[in-house]
Amino acid sequence: MAVGASTAYAETHSAPSNQDWLQIVEQAKGETVYFNAWGGSQEINEYLRWAARELQSRYSVTLKHVKVADIAETTQRLLAEKTADKNQNGSVDLVWINGENFRSMKQNELLYGPFVSSLPNWEYVDKRLPVDVDFTEPTEGLEAPWGVGQLVYIHDTKQLNNPPKNFPELLSLAQAYPGQFSYPQPPEFHGSSFLKAALIALTDNPERLSAPIDTTKQADVFQNTTAPLWAYLDQLHPVAWKQGKQFPSGSPQTIQLLDDRQLLMAITFNPNAANAAIENGKLPDTAQAYSFDQGALSNIHFLAIPWNSSAKAGAKVAINFLLSPEAQMRKADTHIWGDPSVLKEAALPAGERGFALFKPISEPHPSWQIALEQEWQKRYGH
Repeated sequence: MAVGASTAYAETHSAPSNQDWLQIVEQAKGETVYFNAWGGSQEINEYLRWAARELQSRYSVTLKHVKVADIAETTQRLLAEKTADKNQNGSVDLVWINGENFRSMKQNELLYGPFVSSLPNWEYVDKRLPVDVDFTEPTEGLEAPWGVGQLVYIHDTKQLNNPPKNFPELLSLAQAYPGQFSYPQPPEFHGSSFLKAALIALTDNPERLSAPIDTTKQADVFQNTTAPLWAYLDQLHPVAWKQGKQFPSGSPQTIQLLDDRQLLMAITFNPNAANAAIENGKLPDTAQAYSFDQGALSNIHFLAIPWNSSAKAGAKVAINFLLSPEAQMRKADTHIWGDPSVLKEAALPAGERGFALFKPISEPHPSWQIALEQEWQKRYGH
């Protein structure tokens, strides 16, 4: 993928189109944007370093990547600032979120906006994607779509040429090859996503998952809906890696364990992750990603601005740049990150969209994730 080839296109088509935007760009000059984002991937961190260099040279905006293990930490920090009436000069100017963290920030009025439709590059976003809803929660212009995620598995075709196509087959594989399957420990994002995908597949009431759950008032509903999941994990963990007494820290460790031939499968939320790992020398060229027959748990990940940010103009300029055809194409490049673009195909050079998406499965209501994580900790936390 020739990343540099799109620069002229991005500059021409991403130019401010009105006086209001020109004023925002002018106001942003000299601002420092503290961007709270997951810091667990070298490829993503390097991509953000590139974005920071571009924002500095083009707009005189300084982007500082504040690496966090879980964006829930940022949610708690913002809640503390809200409680302390710190309504200006907050510690966070830009945040990478979705799901429960977005719902919590929205409900507690921790977000600035709506602002999304004011971004010049919003016109290039593919509105066929679910960009106006986040895990069933309407976004209402409070967060801008950044990329597409899908829960998929990676296997080495030389090591495992007939991977499981569903959760019962996965259990059979784990029982046949003890110690060679695992998933990250919830509440790590990939681990929680594995729980949700398994619940959707195994429960007798999948339609129940689109509605909120309150375990204090609906304990019976929760237990009845999730009972097949816990029965499944009770069988899986004894034959899992480390006998289910220890779990990988995240997707990167499962990929490393796959490369080391300790695991037969890795887990990721990026449908292009296998290609990216091959390009970066982290997996052999016989590795490939796939989804179960039911499809892949899918969502959009977003960028948002806290209500008390002291660099709102700089944050808008940063988001608009990250939505430019140039930045989106670079992000989709498997040599660099491999995260699929949220832009219309027509906004990118032919064949450069970076999409290799599987059949999508919708996320449950975010309240289910919290309930699942809490119950998992009670049952299996060590």
